[in-house]
Amino acid sequence: MIGFLALAAANFLLILVLNLVSEGDIGIHEMIRPAGRPLVVSMLFFIFGSILTTSIYLSDTVETIECEPRGFFDIVSLIASRIAMIFTTLIVLVMFYEVISRYLFSAPTLWANELSLWLAAFVFLLAGQYAMQQRSHIRIYVLYDMMSRPFKKLSDVLTVSMICGFTFALVWGNFADAQRRFDRMETFGTAWDPPMPGTIKPAILIIIVLVAIQAVSNLISDWHKEPETHSPMDDIDQSEIENIKKTLEN
Repeated sequence: MIGFLALAAANFLLILVLNLVSEGDIGIHEMIRPAGRPLVVSMLFFIFGSILTTSIYLSDTVETIECEPRGFFDIVSLIASRIAMIFTTLIVLVMFYEVISRYLFSAPTLWANELSLWLAAFVFLLAGQYAMQQRSHIRIYVLYDMMSRPFKKLSDVLTVSMICGFTFALVWGNFADAQRRFDRMETFGTAWDPPMPGTIKPAILIIIVLVAIQAVSNLISDWHKEPETHSPMDDIDQSEIENIKKTLEN
């Protein structure tokens, strides 16, 4: 992680120096057009390497509100959640830069809004995979809690089967279109013109497959788990209430 970060910083400084001493300007416009630019290729490689290794490092820490990884695919989803966390931080930094540049220096950028949308699309997709691993999608337990244990298992199998069926249909129907967009690296059609359609459409299919695999992992890991009971009290965060009381007392 530290090695990738250091190499990314060194590459960035080298690009800055070359921009100052030569006419070959490498800016944000060129960063999404790496063909024929070895420094841009290496910079992107180090950035992606930094994000991936940092996400792997952060996935070792499971917060108290998170489910402990139990399934064979849980660690992959935890890494995906950390990537989404890093992307969210980057969105905040990009928008902060845009606000300062626009309102303090009267020099708005052409790329900040589109880069934020690009990153947010991946945050949305990766968050779905993380929500599946955490079992945090909206669930209605009225009928489920009245079932016997065998019928609960049957219900879980049917649910996962429908998820897998939907995934198969989505990939089957959209694979050719996603491949076509990716092959020509379809762009957004704006001044900065990032390849958002060419990257997001394939990412939708890839991540929905990962979500389906995570659903199967949940089914296997929860198969022998003790049955849970649910009540309206489950929606009340007692620790949050205690924190509010302490704040009011102080």
